[in-house]
Amino acid sequence: MKNNNNIFVSIVKWVIYFIGLLIMSLGIVLTIKADLGVSSWDVLHIGLYRQLGLTIGTWTILTGAIVLCVATLLTKRLPQLGAFINMLSIGVFIDLYLMMPFLKTPESFIGQLIMLMVGIIVLGYGMGLYISAKCGAGPRDSLMISLVEKTGKSITFIRGAIEIIVLGIGWFLGGPVYIGTIITTVTIGYVAGMMIPFCHISTDRLLIKLSSNKGTIQENRLLDRKI
Repeated sequence: MKNNNNIFVSIVKWVIYFIGLLIMSLGIVLTIKADLGVSSWDVLHIGLYRQLGLTIGTWTILTGAIVLCVATLLTKRLPQLGAFINMLSIGVFIDLYLMMPFLKTPESFIGQLIMLMVGIIVLGYGMGLYISAKCGAGPRDSLMISLVEKTGKSITFIRGAIEIIVLGIGWFLGGPVYIGTIITTVTIGYVAGMMIPFCHISTDRLLIKLSSNKGTIQENRLLDRKI
C-alpha cells in the first residue's frame, strides 16, 4: 500500500514537472514573438552561432551541458534525471509553440510590450512550477540554485547577476540586444524570486493532500474487503 502511494505521488510530480516545462516554454515563445529583443541566454546562443557556426539549438544544448557541469561541481551532487530531460525537451516544446499560427507578433508597440511582460510572468511561473516538482532543475536553474546555496544570496540577486553576465558575453559575441532584452534581464530575477517560493508551497500542499487522500482511499478499500 505504501509503495503504491509513493508511485502515485511520483507520477503526479512528473506531471507537474512537464506542465511546468510546457508553461515555461510558452513564456519563452511569447517573449520571442513580442519581437522586442531576446533573453540574455538567447543573446549568448545567437552570438555563439554567429561567431562559431553550428545551430542556435545546438548551442542551447551545449551551453546547457557546460552550465550543468559547473552546477554539479559547485554542489558536488549528480544532476537528477529531470535536468537532462529539461535540457533536451525545452527546445522541442519551443519549436511546437512557434509553429502555432495564433501566436503572432502584435502590430502595435504597446501590444508587443504587453506580450513581452505576459511572457516573462508565464516564464517565471513555469520555472517555479517545474522546479517545485523536485524532479531536477534544468541546467541554468541548477546553476542559479547552487549559487544561492553556496553564497546565501537571494534568488532575485543571483538570477539577475547571471542574466547580466550572460548578456554581456552574448553582446560581446555579437548577439542581438534590444529593449526587450534589457526588460527581461532586469525583471526575470524578481519574477523568479516571487514564483519559485509560491510554487514550492502550492506543490508541497498538493502532494501532501494527494498522498493523504490516496492513503485514506486505500485504507477504506481494505476495510471494505474485511467487512
